[in-house]
Amino acid sequence: MKMKAVRKVKPGFGAELCEIEIPKIPDDWVLVKVKATSICGTDVHIYKWDEWSQKRIGEKRLPQTLGHEVAGEVVEVGKSVKRIKVGDYVSAETHIYDPGDLTSLLGIFHVGEHMKILGVDCDGAFAEYFAIPEIVCWKNDKEIPPEFATVQEPLGNATYAVLGEDGDVCGKTMLITGDGPISLFAIGVAKVAGVAKIIHFGKYDFNMEIGKKMGADYQVWTNKTTSEERLKIVKELTDGNGVDIALEMTGSEDSILDCFKMVRRGGRVTAFGIASVSPLPFGFDYNNGIVFKGCQIHGINGRKIFDTWYRVRNLLSSKKLDISPVITHLFSLDEFEKGFNAMLERPRRSAKVVLFPDKEELKKAKERLKL
Repeated sequence: MKMKAVRKVKPGFGAELCEIEIPKIPDDWVLVKVKATSICGTDVHIYKWDEWSQKRIGEKRLPQTLGHEVAGEVVEVGKSVKRIKVGDYVSAETHIYDPGDLTSLLGIFHVGEHMKILGVDCDGAFAEYFAIPEIVCWKNDKEIPPEFATVQEPLGNATYAVLGEDGDVCGKTMLITGDGPISLFAIGVAKVAGVAKIIHFGKYDFNMEIGKKMGADYQVWTNKTTSEERLKIVKELTDGNGVDIALEMTGSEDSILDCFKMVRRGGRVTAFGIASVSPLPFGFDYNNGIVFKGCQIHGINGRKIFDTWYRVRNLLSSKKLDISPVITHLFSLDEFEKGFNAMLERPRRSAKVVLFPDKEELKKAKERLKL
């Protein structure tokens, strides 16, 4: 049987809607019919076929189906699958861990030497059906609509970034840089987690307005201020101390330097953004920015499996966290080019873009979100 899939078929800009065989699953995998799938910044890198994509995937692995953020219904299970059943409503933890890695043996499943990523190291979810190992399937609450369930993966990044390893955020001050979807999600998570003062740095008016809706207490436009001006604002808002926690969410030079300048002594910097060049080429005060400051640094690579997923599901199903302002565009799967164009447009006028293989699902989502 055949299905439609958005595939990177050759090097260069773009992707194509192809008709390919529905995947055949190994004994410990499941086959999922996609209800919704959303575009991530990683997908944009692959779509553009930038330097990272060329090195990480490479021409020899093409063609390959894009996408890793997804929600759908299980339609087939392998003969050794036990936890997941046909009819389950699931999403995918996209970090497919190797049980033999030391990190897995230590219970740290989201990072590992031999870990693979859905839609990067294997065919992804921009399709009518996709296949995934049972070990990374997460059962969704059926009350969570597909347009929300599909973004639990990036929402999980935001949740892990906000909470850190200890979850000690209630009553504290926090700087969140950037106005992309995960930064916007992070603002909402910080709000419901009890962060007392949320300071948001960004530059695009459309997305800064979303940040305000998500709960930012103070906003600073980085394209209209200098680093010294931003530091002064943050110091004034924190009694001269700096923030307890700084979330670096963009990877840009200014954002990285801002976070280390503006976090207080003994505070935490969460490093999520990916720098365009690494090692960093710009000057950084290692001694005063980290050592003498007693700064904690927490690198975020994915989500805690499955602790973060559990928290995200509960936040969404309880309706304590409303992420609807971040979902700005809905398209059918065959309109994927419109979705990528919305993501690429500058000045930015989009946050999260969701694709639907089934036009009836798309219609229902538009009615729910009034888009």
